[in-house]
Amino acid sequence: MADADKKIIFVGTSRADIRSFPEEARVAAGHQLRKVQKRQDPDHYKPMGTVGSGVYEITINLDDAYRVFYVAKFADVIYVLHAFQKTTRKTAQSDIDLGRKRYATVVLSRKS
Repeated sequence: MADADKKIIFVGTSRADIRSFPEEARVAAGHQLRKVQKRQDPDHYKPMGTVGSGVYEITINLDDAYRVFYVAKFADVIYVLHAFQKTTRKTAQSDIDLGRKRYATVVLSRKS
């Protein structure tokens, strides 16, 4: 089972948010999440410890910048916490806060 693809669970509106990306960004996000599903690193990502332990941010830079927060530290599943278009150089505090809230929800649900 260790080689099986991980299941992806979209938290909150993250699936709809990715679906609202322009086609090229949506396809890129899907491709990068597929790599994570196969236990590979995305092409461009960084840790987002400010959101939660084990949370990473996939970066998609086209004409505009798009980001996907996810956590894959659990053996069986990847949680996509948040997806958004980035409009400034620094990630907006509201995006970090939403990622934290959804991360806390995931951690709490896994304890029960």
